[in-house]
Amino acid sequence: MSDSKLTYLGPVPGLAEASGKKAFLQRVPIALVLVVGLPTLIAAIYFLLLASPRYVSEARFIVRAPAKEQPSSLGVALQGVGIASTQTDAFAVHEYVESPAALRELSRTLDLRRMYGKSAADPFSRVPKPWQSGSFDELHNGLKGYLTIGYNATTGISTLRVEAFSPKDAQAVAQQLLIGGERLINNLNERANQDAVSQAEMTVERARSRLVAIQGELTAFRNREQFFDPEQSASVSTELIGKLAVELATARAERALVAEQTPQSPTLPTLDGRIRALNAQLEVERGRIAGDNDSLVRKAGAYEAMILNRELASRAVTAASASLETAQIDARRQKLYLDRVVDPTLPSDASQPKRLLSILAVFATCLLIYGGGWLVWAGLRESRHHS
Repeated sequence: MSDSKLTYLGPVPGLAEASGKKAFLQRVPIALVLVVGLPTLIAAIYFLLLASPRYVSEARFIVRAPAKEQPSSLGVALQGVGIASTQTDAFAVHEYVESPAALRELSRTLDLRRMYGKSAADPFSRVPKPWQSGSFDELHNGLKGYLTIGYNATTGISTLRVEAFSPKDAQAVAQQLLIGGERLINNLNERANQDAVSQAEMTVERARSRLVAIQGELTAFRNREQFFDPEQSASVSTELIGKLAVELATARAERALVAEQTPQSPTLPTLDGRIRALNAQLEVERGRIAGDNDSLVRKAGAYEAMILNRELASRAVTAASASLETAQIDARRQKLYLDRVVDPTLPSDASQPKRLLSILAVFATCLLIYGGGWLVWAGLRESRHHS
């Protein structure tokens, strides 16, 4: 019996190709397909076929104060740590743009639910979403995703970007937001002016009340002490003391002369009585000027203190009135301005969403998740193998 020989003729056509595909599919982990491939495919379908184009209107503005205005002490302190007062006011506009109050004002002039809830837009881009109840909070939270506002610390310019499904809608929303920001700045100005004028008026009122009270005390003092001017009363008392002193000296000289010429003269007792009376009157007058607590010196001191207080109160009224006038003049001037550097633009092309970048972002994110999960799984398998 002869030996049979086998001859290799090569792979069967079609069979090798099918087996190669099967081997390749077997080598691709199912987790990679589920974690990376499937989400990327879904993202590609959505962004390339379903995602609605969005138009972006951009506006730029700056919040500034008049050049001649000097910063307050608080403003100087804030500038020392890198925060200017106008910068804080710009941030107030930023907060307003993203606040529910801005949305309420927008709703009075624009039909936001029609603009952002168009049936032509894809369900995932609409605001509110078709499966949501359509409450105000849902509308606010959804629209915040279509608003972007930033600040350039170098130039002090704020940039507002508004997305919408049509160019005119985006421009209209940006325009109304800027109008609302200008209204906010005007309200801040008005409130600051009212506070400054009210404070100045209260200061004037307090100063005037103090002046009236001091004047009342001075009038009561004059009525109680029964004289108008202590200085004038002191001058009269001093003049009277001088006259009494002259009369006393004259009486003593006359007595000395009479005693020398006629020691037994009957006029000596009369002269002695007159001298005693002049001495007593002189002591009384001296006591009125500088004596006990009821002396003229004490009264003059109290009177001068009241006069000084009245003068100080009068100066306080003058200063407060000047401050009030300054506050009233300052209230007529604008302290803050919202100047538009660039008016809201009317976009010609849709710039959102970034389709390819979004797909790549989904792919990269899923790939990172898969890589992290694979490392964790490999570590657990290695630890089980060693145990």
